[in-house]
This record gives sequence, structure tokens and C-alpha cells, in this order.
Amino acid sequence: MEKIYDVAILGAGPGGMTAAIYARRAGLEVIVIEKEKVGGALLATYEIANYTGFEKITGKELADRMFNHTKTLNTEYAYDEVKKVIVEGDVKVVECYKQTFKARTLILGFGASVRKLNLDNERKFVGRGISYCATCDGKLFEGKTVAIVGGGNTALEDCFFLSNLAKKVYLIHRREEFRGDAILSKQVKEKANIELVLNSAISKLIGDEQLKQIEVTNKVTGEIKPIDIDGLFVCIGRGPDTEMIDGDLKLSENGYIITDDCMRTNFDGVFAIGDIRNTPLRQIVTACSDGAIAATKAFEYIKIQKVKQK
Repeated sequence: MEKIYDVAILGAGPGGMTAAIYARRAGLEVIVIEKEKVGGALLATYEIANYTGFEKITGKELADRMFNHTKTLNTEYAYDEVKKVIVEGDVKVVECYKQTFKARTLILGFGASVRKLNLDNERKFVGRGISYCATCDGKLFEGKTVAIVGGGNTALEDCFFLSNLAKKVYLIHRREEFRGDAILSKQVKEKANIELVLNSAISKLIGDEQLKQIEVTNKVTGEIKPIDIDGLFVCIGRGPDTEMIDGDLKLSENGYIITDDCMRTNFDGVFAIGDIRNTPLRQIVTACSDGAIAATKAFEYIKIQKVKQK
């Protein structure tokens, strides 16, 4: 007989793993589906200093702790890429490239993908000077000159991280002020080998087989400035991964899944958590909160469905 799980959790980031812990402790049969490594965006975070209970911890260490916690509850994992998700009906279907899973409820925690610059040659230079993960590739540019584009917490954290490796770091931001935390902005502004390039955007990527130079256009004056670099790190945000969902999920104008306070979507038994949902704050602690709520509400939903079936 084909197995039907109580809950299928799509994505093993902090929200997904927290949901797994709550669902397993409630006695539910859970499958967590993750296409890559457990931890999600945590793995690209060098140092975390705002997660309650840990003054400082690396993203990888926190991800490992969360994963080990789920395993103490005998949580089942499937490492596969989701191809299609059918959200309608009493039994939801998750089609992956290797196998298909069925569940009474779904918790969507795909997260979001990095945004691109959408410039000519960007794809050509990925891995040849362009990176979207400073903690993954920063070591490759030790003692060299790099640029980083962005103005949020991730960009500021990555900039400070890179400044401890690279000879020189240019931080390019389209506004005069950063969107990130004041303490991070202060750290970046005080670092001697970081040069701020504000009110500016990258307009051209130059090189042969390897990225060698960028052109930066000042949005106020129109001045175009060439900057010679060895590497460019793009940290301009992330966008929701919802293209594999087969069903008319209610989305915000930016493509994020709209939920109520209980993480419920407009489909019965389907919940969304973390970076994929329309939320005013995307942090580890909020993703964990989302996961706890979603799992609790999934348990309540399953209980009600079982009563109805009697």
C-alpha cells in the first residue's frame, strides 16, 4: 500500500527543521524533502549574532545542531529536487525527480533564490569572478581586490567577512544609506580596506574568460567609473521559489505566498513558512517561529479531518 505521510515539509532550512521537530513531537509521520544540503541559507551565513541563546555561532554549526535535533526524533529525510507540487485535494502530491511523495498536509519552506544583476555576461562570469556566496568562495580571493553589491544585512556581513580576507573591498550600493542594521553599517564604515561606492549601480561587466573590471554608474551625477577587480559578490536579495507549485496559490505582488497568522494558505492543509511567505521580517528566528506554528496547525487540521471521516 502506498504510504501517505501526515506532513511533507518542503525545504530543510531553520523553519522546515523546526516544523519537523514540532510535528514529530506531536506524533505525526513526517517526510522532509531537501534538494541540496540541510540548512538552506544558514550555510551561506558566516557568523550569526542575533539568534537568541547564541551570542555568536556560525551558520553551519547552527544548521548542524538543528539537523541533529530532528534526527533524535527519527525524522525521515529525502534528498531530491521537487519538480511539481499538487496542493489541491485531501491528499497532496509532491513529484520529485527520483520519487513521488503523498501527504495529508504540506508545509512549504522552499525559501528564496538569490537575485541576479541581469547584466550581459553575468552568467558567463559565474564561477569566473562572480559569486553569490561570500562564505563559500571568499577564501579564493584572499589578498585580492573584490567588490560586493548590496545594502542589506547579508551584504554588510559579507563585506566585513571579505575585508578580513581580501586586500581591498568595494561596497557598491544604490542608495546613500544602508538597509542593514546600524551596528553592521558602523563596522563596515570603520574598516580601513573597505571603500564605499554609494548612490551607484553596476552597469557593465568586463573581461575575457575571467571578470576583470566593472563599470559603476552614479545614479545622482551619471558619472561612469571603471573599477578593476578580481571578484564580484552579488548580495541584492532573494526571490521566492514558487514556480513548481501546481495550484492557484494566493501570492503578493512580489510573488511571495500570502498566509494568515497561522501560516495557512488559501488551500486547506497547505502552509507556508520562512522566506517564501509574505512577511515583514525574514530572519532565522522568524522562520523557526513560522515552522512551529505551521506544524502545530497541521496537527490540528489532521485531527479535525480524522473526526470528519469517522
